Amino acid sequence: MSATPARSKSRSAARLAAVQALYQQEMEKTPLRTLLHEFHHHRLGATIEEVEYADAEVDFFDDVVSGVDARRAELDGMIEKRLAEGWSLSRLDKPMRQILRAGAYELAARIDVPTGSVISEYVDVAHAFYDKKEAAFVNGLLDAIAKDVRG
Repeated sequence: MSATPARSKSRSAARLAAVQALYQQEMEKTPLRTLLHEFHHHRLGATIEEVEYADAEVDFFDDVVSGVDARRAELDGMIEKRLAEGWSLSRLDKPMRQILRAGAYELAARIDVPTGSVISEYVDVAHAFYDKKEAAFVNGLLDAIAKDVRG
């Protein structure tokens, strides 16, 4: 059974919003409950400074943000294992860390979402912040994590 275009779009929006929320959480040390409330009531599907944010699948958004928050150490270990020698997670900039954490979480915890979809979606999220080189980095790293956690 394939996802409907509307569901696919709302999941894409949820992933982008999750990365933004995780970034905010890391920058401002916003408690999870406060963060979720703010995004539910002021970001998801809202228009801010003439920019319309797409409606996001709220339960999916909550799962990714809460899952990354709960499993951060485990996810960071998965990512660091696949970084080149001499690199650490702290060397990556903050948006990249959130993209990789969210992607790693989905690969590890959301077996209902096909591997290719997870990787493709987070490559698309990377394009919102970065150029092709960084998007290719996300692709390669998430592919390696997928082999570790999904076989």
